[in-house]
Amino acid sequence: MAFNIKIGQYYEADSPIHALDARVKLCCELAALVAMFCAGNPAQLVLGAAFTLSVVAASRIPVGRIAASIKPLVFFLAFLSLFNLVFVQSGAPLLVAGPLRVTEGGAWAAVLYTVRFGLALMLGSLILLTTTPTELSDAFDSLLSPLARLGLPAHEIAMVFSLMLRFIPTIADETSAILDAQAMRGGGFDEGGPVRRVRAIVPVVVALLASGLRHAEGLSRALDARCYEGGEGRTHLHEQRIERRDLAAVAIVAAFIAGMALL
Repeated sequence: MAFNIKIGQYYEADSPIHALDARVKLCCELAALVAMFCAGNPAQLVLGAAFTLSVVAASRIPVGRIAASIKPLVFFLAFLSLFNLVFVQSGAPLLVAGPLRVTEGGAWAAVLYTVRFGLALMLGSLILLTTTPTELSDAFDSLLSPLARLGLPAHEIAMVFSLMLRFIPTIADETSAILDAQAMRGGGFDEGGPVRRVRAIVPVVVALLASGLRHAEGLSRALDARCYEGGEGRTHLHEQRIERRDLAAVAIVAAFIAGMALL
């Protein structure tokens, strides 16, 4: 059994989005997401969709790859749409079938929240698809560095975030190997009732925790052998610089936010 993990995987491409400074991408992404979640009328949704599709086209990432990155959350979007469609009862009725009553307000809420969350998920996935884990950790380190004066270990937090992204495929491979080993020993995960299936997962969780602790211990020894201390004064192989394309990206996002506010 193999896991095809698409969430959080960097997609290499020669695009203007990939070339942006990671700090600028994070800040612009956050500002665009806030503006997207504030959309409340059809004109704002159209503008948000046009902006999102333009960014996707500029990133030169296949639409199928982006769809695969948000595929695990499609069920959440469907549930959100159905929940609003059934439980929002404002406006004139559109459909009445026994206890089921669909109104104009419910239909609009189903469209609004589903489209809004869908566009936000597409924008959010572009951060991980167009930025390497190293660039992300350096960006977090730089953005959190002013808080170090207040005692916040900014560098250590950025490093933990980088290691988390680094070990996602490793843990996925470990899980696949453990499931295959359990299946060869006769441990079925798709047989019996819910209680039996939960019990069958317990050995996998225990083995996975043991594997994670082993990786953590090996990593700590490697850092100790390299005399790693963290903190201030550490340099980077590739220094981050704000260039004209980054300023242009900020201007485009500012124009998008202004357009959302005017609409």
